[in-house]
Amino acid sequence: MGKRFSRTLPVAHTLVGSLLAGASFTAVAQGQTMPAEALDWQAWGDAEASTQLCRGRYVMPDYRLPADDNPEALSLEASDVDYAANGESLLRGDVVLRRGNEELQAEQIFLPADRQQVDAEGNIALRDGQALIRGEKAMLRLNEDRATLNNSQYVLYDQHLRGEASQLEQTGEGLYRLQDASFTTCDPGENSWQLVSSNIVLDQAQGFGTARNARLEVKDIPIFYWPWLRFPIDDRRHTGLLSPSIGFSADGFDYAQPFYWNIAPNHDATITPRWMTDRGLLMNGEYRYLFSESAGTVEGGYLNSDNGGSGGDANRFEGDDRWYIDARHAGRVNERSNYQLRYGAASDGRYFDDFGGEFGNSDRVSMERLAQVDYRGQRWQLDARAQGFQRLEDPLSDSDKPFYRLPSLSANADWQFNSGLYTEWRSNATYFWRDVDERRVPEREAAIGSRLHLTPAVGWRFEQPWGYVEPRTEFWNTAYELDYGERETDRGTTPTRSIALTSIDSGLVFERELALGGREYRQTLEPRLNYAYVPRTDQAELPDFDSRERAFSWDQLWSAKRFSGADRVGDLNRLSYGVQSRLLEDASGRDRLSFGIGQSAYFDERRIDSDGDPNSLPDRPEDNPNVNPESRYQATRDRSPVVSRLDWQINDRWSSGYEWLYDDHRERTERSSVDVRYRHPEGHVVNLGYRWEIEGFDPGVLPDDDGFRDYSREEWDLSFAWKASPSIDLIGSYLHDQTNNRPLEQLAGVQWNNCCYGLQVVWREWIDDDDTARIDDDFKDRGLFLRFVFRGLGGVGQDADSYFEQTIPGYRPTAL
Repeated sequence: MGKRFSRTLPVAHTLVGSLLAGASFTAVAQGQTMPAEALDWQAWGDAEASTQLCRGRYVMPDYRLPADDNPEALSLEASDVDYAANGESLLRGDVVLRRGNEELQAEQIFLPADRQQVDAEGNIALRDGQALIRGEKAMLRLNEDRATLNNSQYVLYDQHLRGEASQLEQTGEGLYRLQDASFTTCDPGENSWQLVSSNIVLDQAQGFGTARNARLEVKDIPIFYWPWLRFPIDDRRHTGLLSPSIGFSADGFDYAQPFYWNIAPNHDATITPRWMTDRGLLMNGEYRYLFSESAGTVEGGYLNSDNGGSGGDANRFEGDDRWYIDARHAGRVNERSNYQLRYGAASDGRYFDDFGGEFGNSDRVSMERLAQVDYRGQRWQLDARAQGFQRLEDPLSDSDKPFYRLPSLSANADWQFNSGLYTEWRSNATYFWRDVDERRVPEREAAIGSRLHLTPAVGWRFEQPWGYVEPRTEFWNTAYELDYGERETDRGTTPTRSIALTSIDSGLVFERELALGGREYRQTLEPRLNYAYVPRTDQAELPDFDSRERAFSWDQLWSAKRFSGADRVGDLNRLSYGVQSRLLEDASGRDRLSFGIGQSAYFDERRIDSDGDPNSLPDRPEDNPNVNPESRYQATRDRSPVVSRLDWQINDRWSSGYEWLYDDHRERTERSSVDVRYRHPEGHVVNLGYRWEIEGFDPGVLPDDDGFRDYSREEWDLSFAWKASPSIDLIGSYLHDQTNNRPLEQLAGVQWNNCCYGLQVVWREWIDDDDTARIDDDFKDRGLFLRFVFRGLGGVGQDADSYFEQTIPGYRPTAL
């Protein structure tokens, strides 16, 4: 090679960068013969390859020419330069031109005298740090938005895209036409899939492309054809079809095809027809909007005449119209005040069991109706709302229907003083209503009406590093105005209640340094005493709008409130005692081991239950089968179960948790649970759990409630997710009802993916309880679910990542 010539000169704005940006959607086509190295491909080293989905990556090489101080200047280098008398130039032999971040390489470049055009031939390579374009011949107009490249091949580095076109033409600003083009995200030399089109138009300004006569090829075999296809080339939303969802179950075939409508920058909608062979056509839709001070969504579904019905063999709702609607709106009044509006309703309580969740699973238990505004000041917090719920169960008894709050007004405030003294103010006024036959519910639930509830509190907390003491008193003052409708009753319509809840909580903290296994720890010993006194007060005249007796737990050892809500205050005269010890790593302060044990001693019977009668104890279960079988014993025992719990971080991968409630009087376990968890840095997850609960353990659940179990509950479960390789995830879960010797849920699946495509196959079988407490009407359901994704193009199938994360705690699925 002869001497190389280098020169820098100012030129008009070049379109090389625009051309590169315009090719951002494309990639290298399948079947091309250019070696991978020519596409700036770098294979992973042995150490990196084992952790990567792709065999390598696209990396732009260093610029051949240094950057010029003037970004508008054109730098060039060539082996030979011929100058004509009229100012034309011909550069030959490994020619390099650079302007700013854009660099052009070719074997020969012709520059006319006016420097308005570049004609390049032979082994052309255009790079700008984001993309590579190769071709055999190119024409670039430097002062116009026009360019043409023949036999082009493309790479988009960050998106791992490659493709080809017989001709790429720039026809305007940000507007490009590609003929006989294709693209894929597969590694060079891998012919898994590609999208091929005779004519592709890219509109960079609008952010989308269109393709005519487009076909999807898998292993060079056409499997799908579109006469016309529109697709995005950036992150902006565009009107068009989204990835469909396909499922197979015992009931048949399920196909959903979403259509996205980009109405405006702050408005969009998704319309999803869903065809189920056993039920018919379900039309779903969602509309979203966003303003500077508010946002909201409206979603719903409608199925005309359900062909399949619901509820196992019962086929309830067969022939009925099934539907739901859920509209939400939230906004800001000012910097301290926000508001929310919501209305939800469904045609029946089993709508979401049948249509609403991944793999037949639905976590919706109610549909909310809400109008709410709040205020958050430095001292006062105000809240005003009208609220109600439709409970999603079928059958649903009148007793299980929740009350509406029409309206509910709250005002709360706190005052703290330097001496440790504090005061609180809590107040609420609510009107409760529900549409039921008041003659068919318990008398305490038959009323509707208003409740004024005022609960000021005063306390003092003295705290030092070695311990604390905190006496506290809450004053509950409650007044009602009630209407029992057509229900005949001797109960008063304006009952009131005033009562004080007093407690003294105290604890000590002892610490010592401890060395175990060559590591330094701090061990604490934290004894605790808590005394609570709540006088026995007649509440038989009070309604039951929102109260439920709480199940016993570690937290209940230290609480003076036996009930949730405000309609019942449980009588209490007890002393709780316990001790907790923690093992803390000195270096990080993290709890390595925490163990606690405690118990309560009762000095009086607990006569107040959901009926509120202070003069009688709950019936014995042998005398009244409609009472909780444990309620009599729980009310008369002189000490609570011994509660112990353990949290142990065994090492960086293994951890365990344990809770045990043991009745040392009857010498039997009331509730226990143990969990063992494994977390591997590479993403492996294993969970093993066991749970036992005596029949009637939860006092708030009665035999006529849907959630009541007439047996002692014993269950164990196993779930795992194992990343067999960067490309393969194996997942599974199993939940077993040991008491009734039956599996409640079984799930197994495999996910395979690389940087080219992904495949997910999941089988699930589960028990549907038919919204009743009985097990004789439970029935099995099952399904096989498939998802296939072409990376960079989309896919088909149900996106179930959130369901897997819920079912297999700790699992983070590899994104398809």
